[in-house]
Amino acid sequence: MGIQIKIEGNALIARLDCEIDHLSAERLRGQIDAAFDKSSCRHMVLDFSSVNFMDSSGIGMIIGRYKNAEKRGGHLALAAMNNEMGRLFQISGLAKIITRAVTVEDALEDLRAPNSGAGRTSI
Repeated sequence: MGIQIKIEGNALIARLDCEIDHLSAERLRGQIDAAFDKSSCRHMVLDFSSVNFMDSSGIGMIIGRYKNAEKRGGHLALAAMNNEMGRLFQISGLAKIITRAVTVEDALEDLRAPNSGAGRTSI
């Protein structure tokens, strides 16, 4: 349980492997931010393929990572969200500003596109 972080090109990819609640969101936030701060990446991809639950703390964690990427002139993309989390993503309004993709590879492709980011959805 936890997180796996890797860098591909100018994107930091964080594969989340836990339920995202108040306690885990705080830990994830710290780990992702520390890795992003040490990198020269502009973009960030959060891989939700191993996440089965997320509460409103996860929304806050996502918004903070979005702001961090924006500060560097980059974008945040979310990949492989299940239907329940996808619904939360839509209801929260995040779909208007953050890219959501089926796979990490799709997210990376969207981030490489000339007019990348801001609410494009490839699902």
